[in-house]
Amino acid sequence: MNTNKKGLGTALFGALIALTLLAIPAQALDTNNAAFVQTLSGTTSIPVGHAQFCQQRPSECRANAQLVPAVALNEALWQQLLTVNAHVNGTVVPVTDQDLYRVNEFWTYPNGYGDCEDYALAKRRELINAGWPASTLLIAVVKQANGEGHAVLIARTDRGDLVLDNQVGSVDLWNATPYKFIKRQSQANAGQWVDMIDNREVVFATAGIN
Repeated sequence: MNTNKKGLGTALFGALIALTLLAIPAQALDTNNAAFVQTLSGTTSIPVGHAQFCQQRPSECRANAQLVPAVALNEALWQQLLTVNAHVNGTVVPVTDQDLYRVNEFWTYPNGYGDCEDYALAKRRELINAGWPASTLLIAVVKQANGEGHAVLIARTDRGDLVLDNQVGSVDLWNATPYKFIKRQSQANAGQWVDMIDNREVVFATAGIN
């Protein structure tokens, strides 16, 4: 899957979204609105790379003891998302699994190098260590406009599903990204996956990805 690309235009766009998100008064959580990716009932197939990751680290792929539907986003937590996203994006050198491990797909924590899944895993771990509930941090598989697969981290907040991506410097609402959302980890169990419903007819173009 794809490696790191950043764009100033995207960062500015993300900043505008951030101001909008934080300006909206917090209301009772309604995950049926457009700010949240809807999912089908039941589980779906787990990506091969994540299945292998879970075999090696079963403690990280089990049912969540505490199922928190979403984090109540405030300025401090928003800045934490931005900081973790920027830190991981800035410290991991993008390398494909084929070049690094001589295999097509290998999910692991980056050792200074990694591809999109490794970035997502690292961000998830950092945020969990910072106190975010595991049930609100979900790795998702998406499809790019060119048809290639990609992985991102979704942070589920009361303001919507926010995407941490190694290809851009901003943190954006899922429906402001240029991807087709395919499936993600289950909130109930980190070792299970669910299909996502993405019926958008228009895939948004993100400025600055080049």
